[in-house]
Amino acid sequence: MSGADPHQPLRDDVRVLGEMLGDTVRSAEGAGCFDAVERVRRLSKRARGGDEGAEDELTAFLTEMPDEEALPVARAFAQFLSLANIAEQHHRIRRRRDYLRDKAGAPQRGSLEDGFQRLLAAGVAPEALRELICDTRIELVLTAHPTEVNRRTLLQKHNHIAALLARGDHADLTPEERRGVEGELRREIAGIWYTDEILRRRPTVVEEANAGLLIFEQTLWDAVPRFARGLDDALSRHTGEGLPLGTAPIRFGSWMGGDRDGNPNVTPDATRRVCALARWMAADLYWHEVDRLRAELALEPASDELRARVGDVREPYRELLRGVRDRLDVTRRHAEAVVHKTAPPDGEPYLDAEALREPLMVLWRSLHDVGAGLVAQGRLLDLLRRLDVFGLTLVRIDIRQEADRHTEALDAVTRAVGLGSYAAMSEEERQRFLLRELQGRRPLIPRGLETSDAVRDVLDTFGVIADAAEGSLGAYVISMATSPSDVLAVELLQKEAGVARPLRVVPLFETLSDLEGAGAALARLLDLPWFRARCGDSVEVMIGYSDSAKDAGLLAASWALYRAQEGMLEVCRERGVTLTLFHGRGGTVGRGGGPAHKAISALPPGTVGRSMRLTEQGEVIQAKYGLADIALRSLELMLTAVAEANLRPPPSPEPAWRALLDRLSDTAKATYRGVVREDPRFVPYFRSVTPEPELGGLNIGSRPARRRAGGGVESLRAIPWVFAWTQTRLLLPSWLGVGAALRAALDGPDRQTLLEAATAWPYFRTQLSLVEMVVAKTAPNIHARYERLLCPEELLALGEHLRELLATTRAALLEVMGEGELLEQNPTLRRSVDVRNPYVDPLNILQAEILRRVRAGDESLDDVLWVTVNGIAAGMRNTG
Repeated sequence: MSGADPHQPLRDDVRVLGEMLGDTVRSAEGAGCFDAVERVRRLSKRARGGDEGAEDELTAFLTEMPDEEALPVARAFAQFLSLANIAEQHHRIRRRRDYLRDKAGAPQRGSLEDGFQRLLAAGVAPEALRELICDTRIELVLTAHPTEVNRRTLLQKHNHIAALLARGDHADLTPEERRGVEGELRREIAGIWYTDEILRRRPTVVEEANAGLLIFEQTLWDAVPRFARGLDDALSRHTGEGLPLGTAPIRFGSWMGGDRDGNPNVTPDATRRVCALARWMAADLYWHEVDRLRAELALEPASDELRARVGDVREPYRELLRGVRDRLDVTRRHAEAVVHKTAPPDGEPYLDAEALREPLMVLWRSLHDVGAGLVAQGRLLDLLRRLDVFGLTLVRIDIRQEADRHTEALDAVTRAVGLGSYAAMSEEERQRFLLRELQGRRPLIPRGLETSDAVRDVLDTFGVIADAAEGSLGAYVISMATSPSDVLAVELLQKEAGVARPLRVVPLFETLSDLEGAGAALARLLDLPWFRARCGDSVEVMIGYSDSAKDAGLLAASWALYRAQEGMLEVCRERGVTLTLFHGRGGTVGRGGGPAHKAISALPPGTVGRSMRLTEQGEVIQAKYGLADIALRSLELMLTAVAEANLRPPPSPEPAWRALLDRLSDTAKATYRGVVREDPRFVPYFRSVTPEPELGGLNIGSRPARRRAGGGVESLRAIPWVFAWTQTRLLLPSWLGVGAALRAALDGPDRQTLLEAATAWPYFRTQLSLVEMVVAKTAPNIHARYERLLCPEELLALGEHLRELLATTRAALLEVMGEGELLEQNPTLRRSVDVRNPYVDPLNILQAEILRRVRAGDESLDDVLWVTVNGIAAGMRNTG
């Protein structure tokens, strides 16, 4: 790499975009508004530099700002932060390309080249590396969660700006072309300013899924074959053989339209329509791809096999593809009819991926037979690679429902048919009943059963599963699962619905107590002969990072998750069963988020395996897959991490380290629950100091913020719980309890063991670095501003206590990690946080004031509030 500052182009991009936004504000809103924005920006920068007078002046100026002026000022800062994010994303691509061009330098950390080189240098045999890659199955499950606060329209404009920045990097642009790029940038920024960024109504489940599936059309459709080509090339160079056709180490699933846990809007009809929507989008993408392939393949030489299919015609390849294209159109129209609830068209649609693959393979073989194999390696190969990954449905949609809903449904059935109350049965009685019915032939549920709407919803969902086209659905996930009967209940409901290809049933352990009992629960399930025959030699279990952290705090939850994975792995090994773990990670540290490569490398030895699933949630989807080159980087980081975890697993932790984590976990949990659960002031404080009460009124997603009306923190979903604390810059769920635990160890006999573990144990080191990142993003002075404006006087002491705990955490982290300032070892992230702070701070000050006015009865400020929420989310990045 050159000796020049590699980050100067990023600074130049941010400066140019900021200047263009300033020109837009001046033109659209007038010089007075522009001057106000500039005054706020200068004061905020001075305040961040330690100028107390500037901080007072900034606060007074924003607090006294008239309602009508607040909106454009808030929009200016929010849009600047979004533009800065775009510039940063593009700079990541720029840096990746620098690495790829520099053949003399070391490859980028975590790339395929880097990962394969290090594994082979460590003694891994080339054939073992290739075998592992070909056998790996990672499924990234995209979920629709209310943390992606940008409208689809704006995301498309943001991507166009990124493309223009990339075009501007070309050194061979003429002056006219460069002016053209600048003009397009100005027009796009102006277009964003004149676009209403506020979602005026809550999206339906189908609309939400449609927006979520955009990522496939936008980037993944093209990124996947590019990734496969890069992987094929890396395998060929390092192992002597490439990636076989039919092999797809990374695939995609979805919860959009299938996750009904606590979301009454996800009805059976919505699930049916979302499945059809995914099928429509896949058919549409394939149609266009086949159309382009048909235009390319004007060849005449053809195999006897192909001639037998199309007859003695000119351009035989085009002739076969014409029929494929026509059938894809029928497939597309059939799916569209389901989405829009209209009559299906005539014609035979494709029903499974193999039916589409068959004619494409005829072409593949023919091209190779006539000596045109090089032609087959182009668009046709990319099409086949897509089919390996996406099938006919782009994604397989999981169904998720809470265990109690199945209990309620079966209780209604047993009461109706005179078998008593299923809900009143003990666990042993439930298992006996369920196994008897599973092995029996008579139907349990009578036709036309009259029951409640809630029970009918559950039963009709299984009807949708029975009717679903092949490849549309993935797993059935049971949230709040605790016992084998939870799994058997779903198996029975599938049987009763006549599901011909039953979905695999996946228990989700998500509270601290459930995680602690996960190993024993899995052992009881696997020891049931019926279930063992059903699952064979493989089983899938999901572990929840979000609710466990909300229940016990980050450190205690993280350690419970670690031990639960170890325990379940041991149970499976003893029984000769392969365990697939499904990691329900969120976007933030407080919900199991963070860099995936680090997270995977920190998992317990042996638990990664060749099959794993993990969720990609909220704004993380756009951040990791919204641009093609970023998507490529994300995919290769995922694959290399899994390869390294299998071929060079981390060492098992020392017994002393495990004992240390037991004690740290106990201290952290006691501190966390002492505040969140046991302090009667906490819930009213939380609802006063954060915008949580208002978040439910924002039209961010289809899902309610709470599982049920009323209640305290326990009824609040983990996403708005984290999101609300992120808005006020305290980020409490991601660190509360950690500092107290570290301080107790530092001041006691565990000090040396703590310092050793923090250095030598990948799991613990990763946890500390993630908490360090979060604490570096906090702004206790900003949080105190919310408190002074919004909290009753009797709650102020609690806020002071929380900031003291944060200070303790900050000091303990610095001592344990041997640093003088946070993020000392990550200057790039430190710089990013420092650049953002002066632009996020004014939004926080304004939001606190707007909340005060809204709660005083001013309902005209909802738009300003939404814009501040959006802007702070953009500035903080990983929000929920």
